[in-house]
Order: sequence, then structure tokens, then C-alpha cells
Amino acid sequence: MNIKINGAVHEVSDDASVSSVVTSVTGRALDLRGQAADGGKLGVAVARNSEVVPRSQWAATPLADGDELELVTAVQGG
Repeated sequence: MNIKINGAVHEVSDDASVSSVVTSVTGRALDLRGQAADGGKLGVAVARNSEVVPRSQWAATPLADGDELELVTAVQGG
């Protein structure tokens, strides 16, 4: 299926979830709570179809064809 990630179309598997996309984009494995499995800070927030998805729900939030995800990364600075 095709979804948009930050405005660009990407093909993902039919069983993709928010968690699997975040793992794919960041290259970091996640636990079921949406935390980085390596214990480090992830610094990512996700909105699906303009609604924020709580980190604790990433693994349980399936994606559908045509969904639009916005992944926002925290950046230090001023």
C-alpha cells in the first residue's frame, strides 16, 4: 500500500503500523511502548492524518492505504 510520510509517497507492507514506519525511517528498533529499544532518546513525534498518535499507541496503530504521516524530530537550538 502507499502512504505519505512528510509529504512523500512511500510503499509499505499491508500490515504496517506507525511503529514499523518509525523504525524504518529512524533505523532504530522500538519496544511496544514506542521507546527506543537501545534505551536512548528517540525525539520523534507522529501525526497520522493530522492527529497526534500517542507513543504508547504506535505499535497498535495500523496504517491504511492513503494515510498521511508527519514525523517530527526534536532539534536542539534556538
